[in-house]
Amino acid sequence: MSLLAVCGLETFYGASQALFGVDLDVAEGEVVALMGRNGMGKTTTIRSVLGLTPARGGTVRFAGRDTTAMSPHRIARLGIGLVPEGRRCFPNLTVTENLVAAARPGRWTLGGIERLFPRLAERRGQMARTLSGGEQQMLAIGRALMTNPRLVILDEATEGLAPVIRKDIWAVIRTLKGEGQSILIVDKTLAELLPSADRCFVLEKGRTVWSGRPEALTPELQDRHLGV
Repeated sequence: MSLLAVCGLETFYGASQALFGVDLDVAEGEVVALMGRNGMGKTTTIRSVLGLTPARGGTVRFAGRDTTAMSPHRIARLGIGLVPEGRRCFPNLTVTENLVAAARPGRWTLGGIERLFPRLAERRGQMARTLSGGEQQMLAIGRALMTNPRLVILDEATEGLAPVIRKDIWAVIRTLKGEGQSILIVDKTLAELLPSADRCFVLEKGRTVWSGRPEALTPELQDRHLGV
């Protein structure tokens, strides 16, 4: 059984329909890439999974429960950790305060996050607003892990980051994958994304138009659906 199963998802912003029947699933311990050009519905899909933009059609199931109509805080408590686009750290809290703000019991502790991201250990007393973009992304990932989720969702995992920081973030993602963490990830850097993913789903105009293993996503398919 899938850890996350999305079937026929339809979502609106007011009278404007954004999703027209999105299908995707993530198995326990699997890394799934959610792909598509800008504006094709990736972030809206994530928001609907989390209940932030409620679906009007279709179903979302997580850990065997129908979460389609659940409130966001109840969905989060079931075990989904979000690393949002734009990071959205609490600017006036320290690194440590950001990490412990929503922490829940489990294997990920403050010490574990600081070992995963040594830079955060060096900056534990700094206000989040003083960190670089890359350090804020590390903090956002650490904050999500501190909820000890069954599924981590990363929206634009390395967007706007310097190459050396992107390398560090992808190394952490590979580490989490090796430890069996379930991950749903959005990112545009296919050279790093595809080797890290077990399966891919491609969205186009709010619909799932392709799914399969990364090696089956040929250059022709990439050009057709992703414009690369």
